[in-house]
Amino acid sequence: MQDNLDASNVFSILPSVKIFEEMNLVYDCWKVIDRQTEEAVKSDVFEAIDRPLLEAVVERDTLNIEEVELFKAIDLWATKACEKQGLAPEGEVKRRIHGEKIVKAMRIPTMKLEDFASVVLDSKILTTEEMVNIVKYLSSVSSSPTGFLETGRTGVDDDIQRCCRFDSMSLSYGYFGSVESICVSVDREIILHGLCFFGSENNTYYVDTEAKDIRTKSTMVSKKGHFLSELLQCQIGSYFGFKVLFDTGVVLEKNVTYGIEARISGPNSSRGGDGVGSVLSPCGGTFTFTESESLGSTTSVAYGQFSELLFSLNSL
Repeated sequence: MQDNLDASNVFSILPSVKIFEEMNLVYDCWKVIDRQTEEAVKSDVFEAIDRPLLEAVVERDTLNIEEVELFKAIDLWATKACEKQGLAPEGEVKRRIHGEKIVKAMRIPTMKLEDFASVVLDSKILTTEEMVNIVKYLSSVSSSPTGFLETGRTGVDDDIQRCCRFDSMSLSYGYFGSVESICVSVDREIILHGLCFFGSENNTYYVDTEAKDIRTKSTMVSKKGHFLSELLQCQIGSYFGFKVLFDTGVVLEKNVTYGIEARISGPNSSRGGDGVGSVLSPCGGTFTFTESESLGSTTSVAYGQFSELLFSLNSL
């Protein structure tokens, strides 16, 4: 299967390998979906996938596709489902077949106004109130598209490296809005693009995170919003978690200590264990982690959150 895996058959292979818990192959399937999203969702196989798999696709943050093209594929999936059930593919019927989870996971506010008007409105799956709210948002009349995620999908950036700071993980970790914090320094200059957190399958988490310069106690970069869990993979294996990518990367200078903090709310998740104070990155550079001085932190060097740091080497 691994040798023959491609965008044309990934949606026929993925359900089988999930049943047999072939996690490495599951990860490879999602990697193909992430990198070749448009080709994969336009394959004939995609039209026949079950709704739980469709939900997992739509909720995925790392898809490489224009949102309007993803919407077209999802709308066609509902149309085909209507045909199989002998139903007229009308807006309300398609919405019922999709289910609210899929409708709300579509990043409709990230579309261009003309794409929304010509594609989404014609599908008639939105309520009148939702249509009005989206039009106001896309026309800059409203600052919030009520009920829909306004953060775009990140896609996959092969230049971004990952530093995993744990050697194991365990279940049953609770997010209650408490502070998660850790300090980090690197022996060469890097650009920090974002962070990974542990989560649980098919769940959404609210995150408010920031990176601080300890010397000045100032915030260098921050990000907050709702993030959907997905299957991630690092040196300790596959795990359900979520990525939080900053809008712009921030430079971490050589041998300077920075603080990383986050407040997270959401369902129970996993947590990292057997953390080490020093991690050598495969691309060069040693990350040193130390305890934060933030009171009440439920993360430490040995265990907790911040499963991975997403970075690139600063070549400037």
